[in-house]
Amino acid sequence: MGYLYLFLLVFVSWVLFIPSTQELQTFQVQLLLQLRKHLEYPSSLEVLENYEGDPCNLTSTAHMSITCQENSVTELKIMGDKLVKVSEFNGHAIPNQTLSESFSIDSFVTTLTRLTSLRVLCLVSLGIWGPLPDKIHRLSSLELLDMSSNFMFGSIPSGISRLIKLQTLAMDINFFNDSVPDWWDSLSNLTILSLKGNQLKGPFPTSICRITSLTDIAMSHNELSGKLPDMSTLSNLHVLDLRENKLDSGLPVLPKGLITALLSKNSFSGEIPEQFGELALLQHLDLSFNHLSGTTPSALFSLPNISYLHLASNMLSGSLPDHLSCGRKLGFVDISDNKLIGVLPPCLDSTSDKRVVKFGGNCLSTDVQHQHQESYCREASMSKQSRIREIGILVAIIGGAVLFVVLLGSVLLILCRRYCSRVKFEQHTRPKVVQDNPPTVVSSEVLANARLISQVVKLGTQSAPVYRSFSLDELKEATNNFDSSLFMGEGSKGKLYKGRLENGTYVAIRSLTLLKKYSSQNLKVRLDFLSKLHHPHLVALLGHCIEGGGQDDSSANKIFLVYEYVPNGNYRTHLSENFPEKVLTWSDRLAILIGIAKAVHFLHTGVIPGAFNNRLRTNNILLDEHRIAKLSDYGMFIIMEENEKIEAKREGPKSCQRIEPGDDVYNFGFILLESLVGPIVSGKGEAFLLNEMASFGSQDGRRRIVDPVVLTTCSQESLSIVVSITNKCICPEPSSRPSFEDVLWNLQYAAQVQATADSDQKSDSPS
Repeated sequence: MGYLYLFLLVFVSWVLFIPSTQELQTFQVQLLLQLRKHLEYPSSLEVLENYEGDPCNLTSTAHMSITCQENSVTELKIMGDKLVKVSEFNGHAIPNQTLSESFSIDSFVTTLTRLTSLRVLCLVSLGIWGPLPDKIHRLSSLELLDMSSNFMFGSIPSGISRLIKLQTLAMDINFFNDSVPDWWDSLSNLTILSLKGNQLKGPFPTSICRITSLTDIAMSHNELSGKLPDMSTLSNLHVLDLRENKLDSGLPVLPKGLITALLSKNSFSGEIPEQFGELALLQHLDLSFNHLSGTTPSALFSLPNISYLHLASNMLSGSLPDHLSCGRKLGFVDISDNKLIGVLPPCLDSTSDKRVVKFGGNCLSTDVQHQHQESYCREASMSKQSRIREIGILVAIIGGAVLFVVLLGSVLLILCRRYCSRVKFEQHTRPKVVQDNPPTVVSSEVLANARLISQVVKLGTQSAPVYRSFSLDELKEATNNFDSSLFMGEGSKGKLYKGRLENGTYVAIRSLTLLKKYSSQNLKVRLDFLSKLHHPHLVALLGHCIEGGGQDDSSANKIFLVYEYVPNGNYRTHLSENFPEKVLTWSDRLAILIGIAKAVHFLHTGVIPGAFNNRLRTNNILLDEHRIAKLSDYGMFIIMEENEKIEAKREGPKSCQRIEPGDDVYNFGFILLESLVGPIVSGKGEAFLLNEMASFGSQDGRRRIVDPVVLTTCSQESLSIVVSITNKCICPEPSSRPSFEDVLWNLQYAAQVQATADSDQKSDSPS
C-alpha cells in the first residue's frame, strides 16, 4: 500500500510539473521575442525568428548566447554592431548608430526585468539610448552587468546600488555625463568597476575605497576632478586606470597589492610619494603628462617586479644617484621632458637591447645634443618662497583688475546678445576641410607646406628624437664600413644594415638608389615631410645621408635612411609555425593589429597631406622587446614617387602603375588574414586566401583554416568581429572598403570582447 501511495505521489507531481515547465518556457520565449522587438530586430537575434521551443536549447552564435539553470534563463549575452566612435563622441545620441526615436529604454528595461533569474547580462553595441531607468534594480540576482558601447546618458541610476550580488559592472563607452555617485560601498561583492570612456565629472567617490573586494577600477577618459582619496584600504586592488581625467591633487597612498597604475594625462602635482617605492608587486606605472615635481624616489627603479616606468612630461628635478639600482625586470623607462640634471646613472645608460630608456629634454650631461642647458632646469626649479611671492603679486594685480573686468564684462554681455547668434550660425555653416580624395601624386609644394592636424601628435612630438643629417663617414663607422655581418636583408627598396652610432644607439640603415635626374632639392623636401611623422607605433626616422651631398642633381643618386633599431623581429616571424616559442596568442595579435591600425590612421589623417600607400605587410611590422608593434617602410612611396615618375617618362606610360589610397586598407586586410590563418607561404597566395574566406562562414571551415593558436585562445565573438572586418577590407571594389577609423574601432571592439571573455573564463576557473 505504501509503494502504491508513493507511486501515485510521484506520478501526480510529474503531471503537474509538465505544464509548469512548458508555461515557463513559453513565457521566457515571449520575453525574448519582446526584447528582440524593442531592439528593432538586430541581426544578432535572428535565431529567435519564428522560434517556439525551449530557449535553453537555443544554439549559441557569435553574437548571442543563452545559458539556463533549472529551466530558467540565467545568462543572456547579446552583441550588436552599432559601435560608438570617438569622432562622434559629443555627448548626444547619434541617429545612424542608435535605435530609432520610437525606442523606449524604460519599456525595454521593464521587459528585461521579468527575466528574474538573470545572473549575467551583457548588452553590448546595440544602439540603446536614453537614461538608464532606476528599475534595473529588479534584476536582483545579477552578478555581472555589461552595457558597454551604447548611447546611454544622464546619471548612473541609484538602483544599481541595490544589486548587492553584483561582482562586475561595465558601462564603458557611453555618454553618462553626471557626477559619479557615492553609494558604491553598498556593492560589497564588487570586484570589477569599469566606467571608461564616458563624460562623468565631479570628484572620485570615496565610497569606492570601502569596497575591499575590488580588483579592477577603470575610469579613464572621463572628466573626474579634484582630489584622489587614500586607496590603501583596497587590499585586493590590482589595476587602477584613471588616465585622461582632470584630477589635480597630490598622488594618494596606493594599496600594496597594486600591479598596474595608470594615472597619466591628469594634473597631479607635488612629489611622488616615497610609499610608491614600497609597492613590491607593481609592474606597470604611468605618471606621464602631469605636473609632478621634486626628486624621483630611487626605489621606483629597483622594485622587484617593475617592467614599465613612464614619468615623462612632468617637472621632476634634481639628479638621479650614481648608485641607482634598476630592477631585473625593468624593460622600459621614460624620464624625458623633465628638469633632471647631473649624470645618467649606469643602469639607465646601458646600451643593452633588453632595456629601452628615454631621457631627452632634460639637462643631463649624457647625450647633450638632446638636452637643455643646466640653467634651464635650475631656473625652472625655483624655490617655494619665490613662487609664493610671485603668487602674492599676481593676486594683487588680479584683485586690482576685478572692477575693470566686471565693467568690461557688462559691455561684452550686451554686445554678445547682439552678435553671438550671428557668429554661431556662421560657425555651423562653415564648410569642414576634409581630404575626401587625396591625390596619388603629391607635389613638392604641398609637402613643403605640410602641417600636423592631430592634437595627439602634438603631444607625441614633445619627446620625439631630433631628426638630423648624417655624414657618410658616420654611417660607415656605425656599420664597420657596411660589413656583411651587419647585413639585415634586402627588399625591393634597397639593402638594410644594423649599425651603432657613436653615442651607443643602435640603428637600422636602409640604402636607396635613386636616378640621377632626381632633384636633390625635391628629395630634401620629401625627407623633411617624413621627419615630421612621429607616432608610438611608427619606427622613428632619425635622419638621412645623401651620398655626395652636393647641390648638383647628378650627385643625389644614393640616399641612406637612418631608423631606430627594433630588436624583436617582424610580425611574420612570430606568426610562423617554425618559431613556436615566439607564437602570439589571439589577444597578443589584436594588440599588435590595433597598434598598427592606429599608426596608419595617423598617417592618413594626422598630417596634411596624408601619407598613403605605406607598404603594409606582416614583415614590415616590427616588434620591440615588449612586443609593442611599430610599422616600418611607411612613406616610402613619397620618396620613390619622383623616381617612378622619371622611369615612367623614360619607359612609357605602361610602366606607370597608379596606386589608390584605398590600397592601404586592402593590404591591411591581408595582414588581418595572415593573423587569422598564419603567414602566406609558397602555394598559399592571395588568390588562395580569397577563395578560403568562404570557409569562415562555418565552424568546421574555421577549424580547418584558422591557425590553431588563434582557435585555442580566442572567443568566437571576438573572432567573428575580425573575420567580418577582414572581409570588408579585401573587398574587390575599393568604394566598398571601410575607412581606417572603422577598421581601428572594430579591432578595439574585438579586443574588448576578448578581454571580457578572458575575464569570464578566469572567474569561472577553480581557484
